[in-house]
Amino acid sequence: MLDILFSHSYYYPLDKKQWANKTPYPPLGTIYAASLMRQEGYSVSLFDTNLRSDPYAIEEEIKEKQPRFLVIYDDGFNYLTKMCLTTMREAAFEMIGLGKKYDCTVIVCSSDSTDHYEKYLEAGADYIIQGEGEITLKELIAALENEEAVQLISGLVFKEGDEVKKNTKRPVLRDLDELPMPAWDLVDMDAYKEVWSQGNGRFTLNIATTRGCPYKCNWCAKPIYGNRYNSHSPEYIVRHLSFLKETYGVERFWMCDDIFGLKPNWVQEFNKELQKATLSISYYIQSRVDLLLKDDTIDALAASGLEEVWVGAESGSQKILDAMDKGTTVEQIYTATELLKKKNVRVAFFIQFGYLEETKEDIAKTIRMIKELLPDNLGISVSYPLPGTKFYEKVRDDLKLKANWTDSDDLAMMFQGTFNSKYYKKLHRYVHKEYRKSQAIANFKRFFSNPLSLSGGGLRSMALYFYYLPSSMLDRVFLKKVQHTNA
Repeated sequence: MLDILFSHSYYYPLDKKQWANKTPYPPLGTIYAASLMRQEGYSVSLFDTNLRSDPYAIEEEIKEKQPRFLVIYDDGFNYLTKMCLTTMREAAFEMIGLGKKYDCTVIVCSSDSTDHYEKYLEAGADYIIQGEGEITLKELIAALENEEAVQLISGLVFKEGDEVKKNTKRPVLRDLDELPMPAWDLVDMDAYKEVWSQGNGRFTLNIATTRGCPYKCNWCAKPIYGNRYNSHSPEYIVRHLSFLKETYGVERFWMCDDIFGLKPNWVQEFNKELQKATLSISYYIQSRVDLLLKDDTIDALAASGLEEVWVGAESGSQKILDAMDKGTTVEQIYTATELLKKKNVRVAFFIQFGYLEETKEDIAKTIRMIKELLPDNLGISVSYPLPGTKFYEKVRDDLKLKANWTDSDDLAMMFQGTFNSKYYKKLHRYVHKEYRKSQAIANFKRFFSNPLSLSGGGLRSMALYFYYLPSSMLDRVFLKKVQHTNA
């Protein structure tokens, strides 16, 4: 009999957009928790749902291993789980039901269950862990093993009879280096490598150097790690990277922090530790333009192997950035992008349309910024109200019919914005086409100045110009037609 069967409720194949990318990452948060519980002396196993499409498949695993505890512990480092997609919530409910069918004590820890614990308790879960989960899980299972009361365990929600009990909030971990290294051995690494190879991608693993984010963008929810942040030491991260490179032959990494390099001088120390260990890697990150512009941060990042940085540009309109409480300026977006490109670091933009009181002029400024700066990649979405944010409270009354996307390609406007869902879905396509046109024009200029400087991708970009030109013109006509219609 197994002590603890760990699983989670994100299924890449149920999210068509993400599955088509063929870039799945193992459930980092889940294997951190599994590693800690194994260190505590429990037998653990992982039923990894990432590469599966059937929530009922866990039944055979439960029947075979007969775990006393089924822990559905979502990866809090994955932004997709923070979106609380309804397909994944329904999958979690199916898994809870199967756990109860075989008399498991079912424990759930996720962004969605933190926000909607009543729904998960109604589905049959015995305990909900709110926020950062490792220590709460350790204390909970120890208490249940010793038949002790759970009423004083911080971060826990459960039922006593018909009454829901919500214990005090759990403080976040401060010394992250106390945690054991994630249980990577529980992951079927070959299966992940196979999916990456299907997409012709260079295999990449995910690690986190920090937890939390101190910034206060009013649309960004932090239900797991909160509004403060704590960091692993550069030494811990370099040891972690060395282990992954030696064990699995991985040289490329996704640093999945909300914001990489938050702690002053951390990036510089990280670079020194990499040099000391003679460890050569490439990696990509998420960051903020104001943070990148501090001291010699960009120099240190480039020297340490930074390949690409995704910045939360969000908008080319200062009015919208200020409304979001973003704390950055359009000027900083321009400056950081230009400096990164000079260091041969790829720059990618997260762009968000549909924020409250956005106008056509604001949209035009954003499109102009994209075309002028020509980021190397672009991720476009519409504003998504996450529970626990000021933005959510502003639009709460509009969310009666739909409060969550079905999958990450949904792109529906769930509140009454300036324009409707149809408009923003077409705008999404239109901006991508304008972006591709601008890339093609830049490649034409490069070709005429130095024909040998272009790669095959650049030549293909030039050829596609003649597709995007008429297609974007049609999209512009459509946008004018639908901009005044209701959703």
